[in-house]
Amino acid sequence: MGRTNATYRDLLTGIEERWQPYRRALRHRNQPHFDRLFEHARAHADAGGYLNHDEPLFPVLVSILLEQERRIRQLEAQLDDSE
Repeated sequence: MGRTNATYRDLLTGIEERWQPYRRALRHRNQPHFDRLFEHARAHADAGGYLNHDEPLFPVLVSILLEQERRIRQLEAQLDDSE
C-alpha cells in the first residue's frame, strides 16, 4: 500500500514548484542564488522529515539559515587565519 502522507522531500519539491513564478521574475543573475537556497533545504531533508512539522516551510527556512550560518563561520575562520 502507498503512503497516505507526502514525504518531506515531496513537500519540499512542491514548495519549490510554487516558488517558480518568483524565480522566473528574478533577474537572471539572482536565479542561481535562489536555486542554491533550495539545495540547502534538500541537504537537510532528513532532519526536516524527522521533525514532521505542521508547516513544512519552517524547516526549509531553518535549513537555509543553518547552511548560511555554517558558511559565515567558515569565511570568518578563513579571515582569522589570514590575519
